[in-house]
Amino acid sequence: MMQSVRLSKMVSRLSQKRLMSRLAPAQAGKLTDIGIRDIFDSDHDMFREMTRNWFETEVKPFHGEWEKAGEVPRELWTKAGEMGLLSNMVPEEYGGLGTDCKYPAIVWEEQSYSGCTGPGFAMHSDIVAPYITNYGTEEQKQRMLPKLVSGEWIGALGMTEPSAGSDFANIKTVAVEDGDDYIINGSKVFITNGWLCDVVIVCAKTDTGKGAHGVSLFLIEDGMKGFIKGNKLNKMGMKAQDTCELFFEDLRVPKSAMLGQKDKGFYAVMQELPQERLLIADMGVASAEAVFEASREYVCERKAFKGKLSDLQTVSHKLAEMKTVTVVGRAFVDQCIELHADHKLKSDQASMAKYWCTDLQTKIADHGVQLHGGWGYMWEYDVCKHYVDSRVQSIYGGANEIMKELIGRSITNPR
Repeated sequence: MMQSVRLSKMVSRLSQKRLMSRLAPAQAGKLTDIGIRDIFDSDHDMFREMTRNWFETEVKPFHGEWEKAGEVPRELWTKAGEMGLLSNMVPEEYGGLGTDCKYPAIVWEEQSYSGCTGPGFAMHSDIVAPYITNYGTEEQKQRMLPKLVSGEWIGALGMTEPSAGSDFANIKTVAVEDGDDYIINGSKVFITNGWLCDVVIVCAKTDTGKGAHGVSLFLIEDGMKGFIKGNKLNKMGMKAQDTCELFFEDLRVPKSAMLGQKDKGFYAVMQELPQERLLIADMGVASAEAVFEASREYVCERKAFKGKLSDLQTVSHKLAEMKTVTVVGRAFVDQCIELHADHKLKSDQASMAKYWCTDLQTKIADHGVQLHGGWGYMWEYDVCKHYVDSRVQSIYGGANEIMKELIGRSITNPR
């Protein structure tokens, strides 16, 4: 009898859970609808609606001007800070909201939906700020994190060099100890937020004989003598996002500028890369979702061959393929977001998400351009921007070829 009662209660709870569960993207009217996906709740929905409206009113109408300028105005950063869109995961004692990764995910997804890649918010909020939060001294955190949260300061990460991208051990920038200081010489390239940055985390070798295990991290601030910003780079896509070279010529910094422990930079990078790769993957799926919805709308309205384009079997089958692979990618990324929120996401899982979802993104963008015909090749159409912006996603954050190598190692040599 007692077992029957317990079973009845369990069934009741499961039924209630099913009633309260949200639609999966495959079941929703649109893949970009607010209020779907079980990993979110009503508080997330309100934040998403606010974020979507903000990108539609504060970013999208002006993004074309910023593409010509090669940067977004600094005022946009402080506006974003006022709205609580920056560095959500920073603890409350340093001015942040102390959230898990789900709120930042909403921001980078909504930015991807908008098709406006200019603001380098994800680099600033979810790559740079976590390094300082996790490895900074109390003085560094007290002084820098509130400025990153408010948008007063803009953050960048100086890792890639002309001869060292995914090959971290080949970094040439060096930091030589000199009394109470370090003298840094070298250069970095393809640095997101590099032109506007107020602080950049620089990877430099403090022991040239140890390869990757001799790298340390330094917090370099704008205005330091010997820190030089090169010209903004003319990129294929992401044209409104400021990207440049950085140079360090006999840059003298105090030892207090070191972030984390000496020669332990590689270990810090390895700890932070899963989040970076997850956000790249999620932005890739979000871009694919936006391209699918734009393509569906276009072919359902476009008249051709005495009917709508969507009446053609080849077109409807292409939409079927696009939606299927996109919702599969979404399911995996949402699983990874949930794992990361619980501090359980593993490096190989993040690598799987990064490589598979960015490959997915470029394929969906290509299909979207094809379905739009000649109009898909026109810059004023969002699908065109999604196409050119997607190409770099499989390169930064670790090239997809490296992702496969890491996944392969986890399979053949599990730890």
